[in-house]
Amino acid sequence: MLRNLFRREPTPQEREQIESAVQKTRQGALGHISDLFRQQVITEETWDELEDLLIQADVGPTTAIELVSRARKEVEKEELKTPVEAETAVRRQMVEILGRDEHEPLEEMPAGTIILMVGVNGSGKTTSIAKLASYLEQRGRSVLLAAADTFRAAAIDQLRVWGERVKAPVVAHQQEADPGAVVFDAVKAAQSRGLDLVLVDTAGRLHTKFNLMEELQKIKRVASKANPEAHIVSLLTLDATTGQNAILQAKSFLQSVEVDGIILSKLDGTAKGGVAFSVYNELGVPIWYIGTGEKVQDLAPFDHLAFVNALFE
Repeated sequence: MLRNLFRREPTPQEREQIESAVQKTRQGALGHISDLFRQQVITEETWDELEDLLIQADVGPTTAIELVSRARKEVEKEELKTPVEAETAVRRQMVEILGRDEHEPLEEMPAGTIILMVGVNGSGKTTSIAKLASYLEQRGRSVLLAAADTFRAAAIDQLRVWGERVKAPVVAHQQEADPGAVVFDAVKAAQSRGLDLVLVDTAGRLHTKFNLMEELQKIKRVASKANPEAHIVSLLTLDATTGQNAILQAKSFLQSVEVDGIILSKLDGTAKGGVAFSVYNELGVPIWYIGTGEKVQDLAPFDHLAFVNALFE
């Protein structure tokens, strides 16, 4: 049996969320992997077909080739004889390639923690903020939202609406105001009200705009100035439905912005869930949370083992 080396065991509800989120992916190419290992013997064609299925599921050529290579090496090194043993080796390498993640859960981070949410427009960033706020509040943490995306016309109003829904206060200025000023006021407001965490919605214009990256760096500096003792975390939202394009977007962000973790949004709406395997392998950044549906409570901590097992259910 595969062991989860990465984080606490998911609750039954979280495991159910993960299983539900990968349903379309499981019904796609990745769902046919088990069929390869129902043959009597493992042949060269078996490994070629496995690689093809991984690429079809948007795992990406680089990661697909590496995953198959690692699984084959394990089979040969351990002298595994049966197809069932070979499938277990594939599952084990899938878990490993998702990356070792030992981050402290957000709900356990100290009061005063500032969470910067970054990502291109349309990635599900603002919705993910609301989901994360709801998630944290359900675990006993108080949250304040900062509307620092002052460039997009509807962003401020959208965050205000979400704040009302999740019963979290929102600090906002007028459109085109200085995002840094919004963040400074939000951090100070959270301190004066004794609130635990500040979630900052940042601008998400085209990831190729250098000025945007510069602005994000400025926001982080302002947050540190507002509360020098604050723990600052940056989370990048990636849209799972865009597959490998999400990886390209992330690479652009990572050239200029330090990111601690990733929220893989809209995982429930795509058969391209294989992109999850590329995230850590090609970006070196772990997935912290996944979007599991459209409701505000549809967010779950990412669990490597539960994710892989759900693909084979």
